[in-house]
Amino acid sequence: MLKSTLARGAVVAGIVLCSAHGFAAEITVSAAASLTDAFKEIGQRYEAQYADAKVQFNFGASGALLQQIAKGAPVDVFASADQETMRQAEQKALIELGGGRNFASNSLLLVVPIKSTQPLKSLSDLKSSTVTRIAIGNPASVPVGRYAKYALEQAGLWSELEPKLINTQNVRQSLDYVSRAEVDAAFVYATDANLLKNSVKTAFQVPLDVAISYPMAKIASSNQSAEANRFITFVLSPTGQSVLKKYGFQKP
Repeated sequence: MLKSTLARGAVVAGIVLCSAHGFAAEITVSAAASLTDAFKEIGQRYEAQYADAKVQFNFGASGALLQQIAKGAPVDVFASADQETMRQAEQKALIELGGGRNFASNSLLLVVPIKSTQPLKSLSDLKSSTVTRIAIGNPASVPVGRYAKYALEQAGLWSELEPKLINTQNVRQSLDYVSRAEVDAAFVYATDANLLKNSVKTAFQVPLDVAISYPMAKIASSNQSAEANRFITFVLSPTGQSVLKKYGFQKP
């Protein structure tokens, strides 16, 4: 009888321990492709600080991630590379109204292969006959492509340059193409260009009259609300912000 009682007590204690400090704290964070390196390090630091925490990441184009969430993908936190995608998440009631919090900003660059001799100093230079292939994130689903399209439209160049544009699935694919010299130029974020300084170089910063800001929000259907909020708070903390700065992101 005593052994049976002790056994039952051990099982109950084990359940309580797991609930308080174990597997219940695992969350999934869907984040823009440009956040890959920074968020991986943030996740490591987060798990080091909170022994009961476990973070799984899903990186991709913000629009594609939104579609996954809308179709029921089990996601707890969404980090987008633009405000428009987060507004769409709000309109679809995937996050609470006004739930997005800005945590970083970026800038848009035109980059070329490291050995390129193209004298590109402005968007109008892309009209040159020597420039035939330009990588751009698909504007329909990729924020960096949306920013690039906006800049080209503002400069009155979109229609003329559209035949030269090579659509990519996300900013990292654009970076990959230009690093292998498969395109003459590519629109990427400053943070992405920093990652491949040995294979790409910056031609110029693309002028924009809108801010490239990154919002983050807890998914309304998450069953790990407390943990999701704790992760968001960590990204906004001095520790999280220092990691983002390390990878070239600017203050929100």
